[in-house]
Amino acid sequence: MPEVELEYVDSDSEASGEEIFYDVESYVLHKAVFHNNITQLIDLLKQKVYDLSEKDPHGNTPLHISIMMGHKECTKLLLTHDAPVALKNNLGWNCLAESISFGDREVITMCLKKLKKQSRIRIEEKQPDLTNALAEIADFYVEIKWDFNSWIPLISRFLPSDTCKLYKRNSDVRIDSTLMDFHDMRWQRGDLSFIFHGSPKNAKVSANGRKKREMYVLDNKAKKYSHISAVETDKDIEEEVDILMSSDIVSANISTKPITFSRLQGGWVYKHDKSEEVGDFTTSVFGVNGMVLNSRKRREHLSKEDVMKNKAALESISKGSIQWLQQQEELPRGRGSLMPPPKPTMTWDEYLNSPLEGDQKGRHLGRPIQLKQDKKALKASIWMTEDFPVKVEILLSILEVMAPFKHFSKLKDFINMKIPPGFPVKVEVPVLPTIAATVTFQSYREAEHDSKMFEIPSNYFEDSAHFSNM
Repeated sequence: MPEVELEYVDSDSEASGEEIFYDVESYVLHKAVFHNNITQLIDLLKQKVYDLSEKDPHGNTPLHISIMMGHKECTKLLLTHDAPVALKNNLGWNCLAESISFGDREVITMCLKKLKKQSRIRIEEKQPDLTNALAEIADFYVEIKWDFNSWIPLISRFLPSDTCKLYKRNSDVRIDSTLMDFHDMRWQRGDLSFIFHGSPKNAKVSANGRKKREMYVLDNKAKKYSHISAVETDKDIEEEVDILMSSDIVSANISTKPITFSRLQGGWVYKHDKSEEVGDFTTSVFGVNGMVLNSRKRREHLSKEDVMKNKAALESISKGSIQWLQQQEELPRGRGSLMPPPKPTMTWDEYLNSPLEGDQKGRHLGRPIQLKQDKKALKASIWMTEDFPVKVEILLSILEVMAPFKHFSKLKDFINMKIPPGFPVKVEVPVLPTIAATVTFQSYREAEHDSKMFEIPSNYFEDSAHFSNM
């Protein structure tokens, strides 16, 4: 089963009921792709004046259209010119989701690789700002404790706890952990260290002359290491494509628009604002109100056999069993492409000015969507203190460093909401639709660290393949 990307969004897009007619000569890139006019598309791309992220009235980028209509050469051209994969259309789906629906394995693989590359670039672009923020504060040591739990009966019995040890020196960060990440319902364990080289003297110069900050993962038992961006191999990509092609296309988000914070009350008879001691700090405890998980699932690309297997997997998880994990490893790999859906019969003019009726927010051109939607209220709490010696902005900068690890990334998104004043010394945060974590910042102290802690030991050797199998 694929991991679900859980997003925190600050508003809900609303479809306008007003009827608007668009000039058919607008959206020239979209039009060229719609007509599969490769020669014209090449000429337009050479001009380098058209925005590949531009959305038409239905929220589709040129890449959305080329994928949904099965115009493979157009898709290859757009991806070669770095067309954005992560942008969503008015229906809430990105280009990777549409490629999975269409079912061409080669296109899915291209989109997945490009999406990962574009995500890495976005993180690298933020690095100078966050390293400057780290350099401005005193060096420190802090422990971050994770306790995972689930609302699904019995599943909590195989959810781990972990205490990450974080060391900060200048703009360098080291994180020691036994828990690497959560992927395909597996918790990746080990004696691991992650080293981020943010200081200028440790930064490498890239091909364009810019200083590039590096991040490494170390297996301290095996005495091996790898550059973090080199961990994923072609074999990993192919296995991920197999999973994507055999699973529901899932979109999950938590809208922050209706969320409010309220002080929790204590006492049986005389109610009072609840306060708790968390480590060395006295905290005010707040409940998070109005947090709702909106999940949508598409399965038009799945066979009846796929649907039955996925249903059995969910039932297995709900009973606290992980037997289906072994079954997944025995499945044949190299899943083939699907038969393409029928081509849309509408003209460009008809598509551009398609009326939007009812809840419809955009026109879909690909395989007819089979959609299931669900909403679930989520519980969350946050423990705030005014006495923590680090500002929340610095915490967000540190979490940016940890962005490659998805559970830290989701904690960052949660804290980015308009939380009460102070520092969130303890947080209960959803990390997956079925799993939440209680995160506690403890044992904070200013400390000087030996520079050797942030270096790769000389007796470690590089082995990217080793980490891809963890």
